[in-house]
Amino acid sequence: MSVVKLKPSALSGSVTLPPSKSAAHRALICKFLAGGGSVDGIIPSDDMKATGNALNALRNGYDVIDCIESGSTLRFMIPVAAALGKNVSFVGSGKLPQRPIDEYLRLLPEHGVKCEYSGALPLKIRGQLKAGKYEVAGHISSQYITGLLLALPLLSGDSEIILTSPLQSKPYADMTLKVMSDYGVIAEETENGYFIKGNQLYKKRDYKVEGDWSQAAFFLVGGALSGDVTLKGLDMNSTQGDKEIVNILKALGADIEVKRSSLRVKRSVLKGAQINVSDIPDTVPALAVAAMYAKGKTVITGAERLRIKESDRLESVVTNLRKMGINAKETPDGMLIEGGRAKGASLCGFNDHRIVMAFSIAALCADGESEISDAMSINKSYPDFFEDYNLLGGAADVISDR
Repeated sequence: MSVVKLKPSALSGSVTLPPSKSAAHRALICKFLAGGGSVDGIIPSDDMKATGNALNALRNGYDVIDCIESGSTLRFMIPVAAALGKNVSFVGSGKLPQRPIDEYLRLLPEHGVKCEYSGALPLKIRGQLKAGKYEVAGHISSQYITGLLLALPLLSGDSEIILTSPLQSKPYADMTLKVMSDYGVIAEETENGYFIKGNQLYKKRDYKVEGDWSQAAFFLVGGALSGDVTLKGLDMNSTQGDKEIVNILKALGADIEVKRSSLRVKRSVLKGAQINVSDIPDTVPALAVAAMYAKGKTVITGAERLRIKESDRLESVVTNLRKMGINAKETPDGMLIEGGRAKGASLCGFNDHRIVMAFSIAALCADGESEISDAMSINKSYPDFFEDYNLLGGAADVISDR
């Protein structure tokens, strides 16, 4: 077991953000479907290993695809493997075997693919995916939409994705369209979904992955609470939805200066607000930490899908906020947070990378020392987080095998 011990401190200086995990997943799959090229910006995180291993399994004709704990890998690769006519089994670890894939269990058999599934992974698929109309609920997860968008251009006929409910986290689908277009494959957005021509070919190219706005959220909040931080390596014109964190933090009172490829955030007096995160749920742990030190009440809504992440993030966040002496409670789709004075505490990481990173930021301004369990769950997305945290002036001591 790994634990990180944290002392109150202030962040100051600059940090270059790691490449976007979301964009890298998509670029790796497009590279594989193109049959060559390079992708610059793949860090050795567990999620990147998952997609790399999955593509290697397909490339070498293996019949088992291990998605480790990556929901993106699982939901992207199921339709891709089906479009290629592969007979394979998908497995995973942690909470991934229980994460829902119901839309595929309905859609794939309707389009020529047999599924064997007993309520949890493994999922076995057999057969060749067929073109046609795919009616998909948009409010469950945009990952289903991305998986279909990547796969359907490979089929011999044209296809349509018809959304039966409004698409949440749409910026992730927009990112998929952007990366696909970079590889020469086009899907057209329609009034109620997408039209995808068949028989398209992904083109070989060399690709550079942009910086990760999801990870930027933690150090943006850290700078606003404790110091003066410059974040580098970000694309201000990115399709990543999580760049909205800048506007949200500004609305909370954060002093943020936006430059061409960097952001500077200084210690600020924050105030509570109402925040809808239906398009950017991954920012909630970081936003909750900003809210715990803001004056007044913050209401976060549109976050019901966080209950099926690496942890139930609504429960995880509220549990740790309360341990730090903050008045907070869950709602069906979010949480209520009364800003106040936080105390150092022994916190649970819930084996969830975003919980560990968020509460490492929370520890900066707490009265007294804190510690967080499952510290190395950060390896899922940002293995160098604590190194960057300490380089900025943080005081984090990671103890493994406690």
